Amino acid sequence: MAWCAGMLAHGSAPGGPASNSAPLRIVTSFYPLYITTLNIVDGVPGVTLKNLTRPTTGCLHDYQLTPAELRALADADVFIVNGAGMESFLAKVIAHTSNLTMVTASQGLDLLRDEHGVNPHVWVGISGAIGQARVIAAALAARDPRNAAAYQRNCAAYVAQLAALRADMQAGLSGATTRTIITMHEAFPYFAREFDVRIAAVIAREPGSEPNPRELAKTIQLVRATGVTALCAEPQYATRAAATIARESGATVYLLDPAVTGPLTKDAYLTIMRRNLATLQQALHAVPAK
Repeated sequence: MAWCAGMLAHGSAPGGPASNSAPLRIVTSFYPLYITTLNIVDGVPGVTLKNLTRPTTGCLHDYQLTPAELRALADADVFIVNGAGMESFLAKVIAHTSNLTMVTASQGLDLLRDEHGVNPHVWVGISGAIGQARVIAAALAARDPRNAAAYQRNCAAYVAQLAALRADMQAGLSGATTRTIITMHEAFPYFAREFDVRIAAVIAREPGSEPNPRELAKTIQLVRATGVTALCAEPQYATRAAATIARESGATVYLLDPAVTGPLTKDAYLTIMRRNLATLQQALHAVPAK
């Protein structure tokens, strides 16, 4: 785990403002929160940032903490999580840490719900990523008031980049001749809401799981019946089911990235989403903006 240099969330553990000399040690639960926080703490003195899980780890639905990760949290001052049911291991975290300030980045945001419950993939929609950046910046400003102005300044700069990206993507997809896709799992509802895309079906509810033969046949029938031609798999997971459906239905497999893995750089999320724009322009037959 590499070290680098938003309003506190409901359920935070005890922890007052940082002293004038003590460093602030921040841990994020997984990749997208790390990238957002990396932008917010950029250049702030006395701040260290660690991502708890490996950058090759996707969504944390069934993640199990290791002893080393628990030790890392024991040394931290602030733990930034997504919330909304994403981190199923939080009960263990709370049980093993007494002085850790927990920040829930989805707190207060407009969360989507379906028959399975709350969808936690807030950051995949750019408006959600903007909301999470603001929550994190406000929490860090409250925890570390000596650097509050720097956190808010960095947040404003990053939000401006995200807003520009959102506008570019909306413009780039404005000429789409179709708006319907099928996705591998439930990572993209916020993204779909943001860009007026309809998800006709989800192949597997959980990432990494494969549909059973009955589910596969049902999806193939749906693709044939609706004429959906874009099957959106994810680069983090196997695409066997999507490839089978495409072969049996005549659809095409595209890779949409939910931004759960990638390089540990400030512009990583922006780069991933611009690749997603190019992919969707192909999948939805949109004419790229000039």
